[in-house]
Amino acid sequence: MPSASFSSTRSYTRRTRRKGSNRLPIPSRTSNSGGVVEAGVTCEPLVAASGNYATPGGASTSTSFQHVPPYDLRGRKSPLHLHDASTAGFNATAPVHPTATRPTSPTASATASVLQSAATPPLSQPARKRLRRNTSCTITSSDNSNSAAHYLQCELPDEVMLTIFSYLYEQDLCRIAQVCKRFQAIANDNNLWKRLYQSVFEYDTPLFHTENSRFDFIPFEESEHHNPWKESFRQLKKRCLHVRPHYNGTAKDPVRRMPHFETIQAGLDHADEHLNGGAKIFLHPGTYRGEFLVIDSDITLIGAAPGVVADAVILERETESTVMFVEGAKSAYLGHVTLKFTPNVTSTVPHHKHFCLEVGENCSPTIDHCIIRSSSVVGAAVCVSGAGANPRIHHCDVSDCENVGIYVTDHAQGTFEDNEICRNALAGVWVKNHANPVMRRNHIHHGRDVGIFTFDNGLGFFEANDIHNNRIAGFEVKAGANPSVVQCEIHHGQTGGIYVHENGLGQFIDNRIHSNNFAGVWITSNSNPTIRRNDIYNGHQGGVYIFGEGRGLIEHNNIYGNALAGIQIRTNSDPIVRHNKIHHGQHGGIYVHEKGAGLVEENEVYANTLAGVWITTGSTPVLRRNRIHSGKQVGVYFYDNGHGKLEDNDIFNHLYSGVQIRTGSNPIIKGNKIWGGQNGGVLVYNGGLGVLEQNEIFDNAMAGVWIKTDSNPTLKRNKIYDGRDGGICIFNGGKGNLEENEIFRNAQAGVLISTQSHPTLRRNRIFDGLAAGVEITNNATATLDSNQIFNNRFGGLCLASGVQPIVRCNKIFSNQDAVEKAVANGQCLYKISSYTSFPMHDFYRCQTCNTTDRNAICVNCIKTCHAGHDVEFIRHDRFFCDCGAGTLNNQCQLQGEPTQDTDTLYDSAAPIESHTLMVN
Repeated sequence: MPSASFSSTRSYTRRTRRKGSNRLPIPSRTSNSGGVVEAGVTCEPLVAASGNYATPGGASTSTSFQHVPPYDLRGRKSPLHLHDASTAGFNATAPVHPTATRPTSPTASATASVLQSAATPPLSQPARKRLRRNTSCTITSSDNSNSAAHYLQCELPDEVMLTIFSYLYEQDLCRIAQVCKRFQAIANDNNLWKRLYQSVFEYDTPLFHTENSRFDFIPFEESEHHNPWKESFRQLKKRCLHVRPHYNGTAKDPVRRMPHFETIQAGLDHADEHLNGGAKIFLHPGTYRGEFLVIDSDITLIGAAPGVVADAVILERETESTVMFVEGAKSAYLGHVTLKFTPNVTSTVPHHKHFCLEVGENCSPTIDHCIIRSSSVVGAAVCVSGAGANPRIHHCDVSDCENVGIYVTDHAQGTFEDNEICRNALAGVWVKNHANPVMRRNHIHHGRDVGIFTFDNGLGFFEANDIHNNRIAGFEVKAGANPSVVQCEIHHGQTGGIYVHENGLGQFIDNRIHSNNFAGVWITSNSNPTIRRNDIYNGHQGGVYIFGEGRGLIEHNNIYGNALAGIQIRTNSDPIVRHNKIHHGQHGGIYVHEKGAGLVEENEVYANTLAGVWITTGSTPVLRRNRIHSGKQVGVYFYDNGHGKLEDNDIFNHLYSGVQIRTGSNPIIKGNKIWGGQNGGVLVYNGGLGVLEQNEIFDNAMAGVWIKTDSNPTLKRNKIYDGRDGGICIFNGGKGNLEENEIFRNAQAGVLISTQSHPTLRRNRIFDGLAAGVEITNNATATLDSNQIFNNRFGGLCLASGVQPIVRCNKIFSNQDAVEKAVANGQCLYKISSYTSFPMHDFYRCQTCNTTDRNAICVNCIKTCHAGHDVEFIRHDRFFCDCGAGTLNNQCQLQGEPTQDTDTLYDSAAPIESHTLMVN
């Protein structure tokens, strides 16, 4: 019988060579059965897969993976004859049915036993009963040839047919499937084709050649094909040859005519000579040592073995590269093998330019599902170099190498996807010298150096890689390199996450950078990367650390939960920090020190344990339009000569002050809203300076602005209002130049000046206060020039005994003078002040009641409650009446029931100094 070709179309009819012949039907080219045959395997339109046999009407009966015949052999009748029960197939007692229908199939176990019997010659079958003479049939009983054909096609049990077919090769099955629908169904049994397939290709799962340079294992139950084994056979058989180590057979399979070779090079030579490229070479299990493989054509090399294929097929060399692709290998394929480069460490042959896998200029092979190992202490396991080098390397394992894992250089490109790159002695990936690979979904971890290293103008697009637990940074950029890194997860680095230095660039976008031992991102030495839309969190130190004249755009990131500052800027660094959320840090939000600079704008900085922003040691950043709030200490903290500009920010709801300025710091604070501070709005102390201009400072629990301890800020055109304490409080030697401010509706004095302080107030408006407008006490003085002080409850300008300020051109009018009215009405002053205000008036002490200077008694209580006692005038000053407060032994006769003891300090409560430095 001539062999079938997959590219030809054959039709079959039933015909006999001569009358009385018992031979099988032979092929004819005039039938319309419609089968298509290609490379020895036929794709028939009537085939039903996975054990689904086509019924005469075109329907199929679904079965399991095991073959289930379409006929019930124990109850089946011939569609053309009626038989006696004693000879009806395997079951002598089977009932006789008058119609040619197909009852339900027998069990799979019965079929399995028949398939097992196919390994040995079939046993003799039970005799069938002869045809009845009176049965009508299209084939007459006198035509022996037709009777034999009819018996074979219609009468022989399916189990017997399966046993017979199990001895056939794929070409024969394809031919015999053209005989009739019954043969077609049985010849397409999945188990038959699985045994044939595995005898040739050895795979446990069907392998599909879905497109050029692509092979996919698709499990039987997931395949869309009716017979996956047959379809895979059809796809793989064309232009294939086989390499088997120690092959002792002939050069070709005598039946299939598949070439077999003992060495890979012999297979390559045969493909080049006879197949003109495009051949598939299947490498069967074994270790192929010492072959110098240089691929310069579109050949396919693929491992063929059961189980994990790459574990069973090993290509190994000790000198030169194990496999090298060079120009001409445009669509070459290497898959499912292990590549090893194991140079002899004692050898004098240099191997620093030899690699396990090498891809050179102007070639673009596909490397798929390979295991790649190199014990060389120089070079790399995989090297892709040169213009036009553009491989696709995916699903490979490049691990446990004694140097670099993958090295891409010299303008090379390539696509690297879904690879496992781990435990290499140096970088998992090197990219340099204008190389520009695409790397997606790789798992790069536990390297003994950096995860990915781009340097010397290297480029690259890195997407969705998982990079973690590397000894140095997860990703390092150096010396003009400019990679794009998007949607990667970079975490648990033993040093840091991303390290950009020595003029490095790069775009880091939409990554998750977390749980690194040091900073999530380091930028230094004139580097200027873009860090956008990343989550940078849970670092064991800081989030983003910019130092050594680093720059960079830090934008739209979510930075939180880091042990140190969310962003740290130092040593002349000058980044742009915009639109970030910096929050819930265990330390501070943004820390600028050691002459750091930068533009910090439109960020939200909140809920940090220490200061929201620190600026210190000669630093000069510009902070614009940020929301800095809800911190557990200070909002913005300038200290130790911290400078810069704080402009148009919202600073609110801090446990300490909104802004603190100390120790020589001299910032410009302009156009901000500073409110909700639990310890005041702005605190300037310990020699602090600064210009506060056009700010709104309101709703703070203590003074809107504190100035103390030799500090000398300038306040211009600010609005300081609705404070729950005073407006501006200046004490302990504080100075300051207050010009054109509006100070109104504060619970205590609009301006309180105390304890050797000497500020200058010019052209301010101080009004609608719930206490006095301006109070000067305790040996303080001031220069008051051209101020307007009006409509304050306790009075306009209140001066304690001995105070002699410089007062000129002020307008003091329409104040309510509630203190004077209370005194005139004989009321205790505590009635109008309680213990929250300190009206300024004469106060006394009672020697009879043994009170002290700390226990002030108003003039009306002296006259009424202490009448006839030995009393003494102390001074005119700020106080509340202790008699009315009920803190003395005798009950106040003017106030009523005594209140709880409120032994407060004479002055307003001192602000709490930030502990930021104590924990820094």
